[in-house]
Amino acid sequence: MDAIYWLILFIVLLVIEIITLGLTTIWFAGGALIAFVLSMLEVSPVLQWAVFCAASLILLFATRPWAVRYFNNQKKEKTNVDSLIGKTAVVTSEIRNLEGKGEVFVNGLTWTARTEEDSLVIKENTHVMVTAVQGVKLIVEVKS
Repeated sequence: MDAIYWLILFIVLLVIEIITLGLTTIWFAGGALIAFVLSMLEVSPVLQWAVFCAASLILLFATRPWAVRYFNNQKKEKTNVDSLIGKTAVVTSEIRNLEGKGEVFVNGLTWTARTEEDSLVIKENTHVMVTAVQGVKLIVEVKS
């Protein structure tokens, strides 16, 4: 009968992992699977629990860092405003932070623009690079 409980626990943990995709319960599902196999071999329940805990922790600490690095290093394509960072824009209206003025044209749209330094003035028709986005304003710097 112990085998059924381990199998149910394995399935529940697997379903939770599939629903959340958070790499949290998959390690314990592995431990439950190993405990299920031990249960089928009629190993004592105390040893099953000990192996479940040990295997789950070993799987967690040995493979989670690798899995997180692998999944976080997948190329993520920038979308919407984030895709503008690093692009070249043309100043269409002189940028003066202290006066709250300045616009640039990039990707077919005109955006309000500012510089990192308030004292910096960038003349019209200057090519600039978008370095950040703050709200609906692009932060730019003169392209070298």
